[in-house]
Amino acid sequence: MAFSRVAGVAGLGFVAVLIVANLLLTVAGFPTPSEAVSVAEITAVYASGGGTLRLASALLPAAWLLATVFAVGVCLVLGRDARGRLDPWAVVGLGGVLMQSVVFTAVEATRLAVMSAAAHDPGSVGGLWALHTALFGFNQVFLATALFGLSAAGIRNGVIGRWHARTGIAAGSLLFVTATTSPYGVDGTNPLALLGLAGWLLWVGWIAAFGVVLLRRTER
Repeated sequence: MAFSRVAGVAGLGFVAVLIVANLLLTVAGFPTPSEAVSVAEITAVYASGGGTLRLASALLPAAWLLATVFAVGVCLVLGRDARGRLDPWAVVGLGGVLMQSVVFTAVEATRLAVMSAAAHDPGSVGGLWALHTALFGFNQVFLATALFGLSAAGIRNGVIGRWHARTGIAAGSLLFVTATTSPYGVDGTNPLALLGLAGWLLWVGWIAAFGVVLLRRTER
């Protein structure tokens, strides 16, 4: 199978894994970043929902692998210039995808630490939750970087349509603004958290659409 199609499948698989993992956590009552919750509520949820959190976390290594394959496939489809160099915006986008995987690994590890603290050391839950919230908020800048880079490269090289590129730029802008204001939500809720949620939903749709674009290509 052409690598572009493998990357397309990886992009769609990445979206599917994210949706399943988030549905598991939502159904189990875990708070979303846009919710205002007390330390006592966080402690109670994480103390009782360890099984669900472990299952959702176990899905994420596959998501990070799929995201990497997807991003590399996008870069290859975008091609090279007359000097044999990748479009610099594609490199920016690839860097964003790789960095979001690295930082979200820390987000998920901190989430597991909150679970452990809720069961064995409730007094440390507040500090660990603040660390989790800060990492989650700042991670959005890498999602924005991926969206800006790959959208710009995609439209410059005629791989994606204008609506697709504009969706990526809009999603990246929302996520960047939310990342910038994330320090104000460490002890509560980011006042612009809903913008981040909207940006994340657009990001998921953007990846799914790019996955379809890759599946339709025939290059190796």
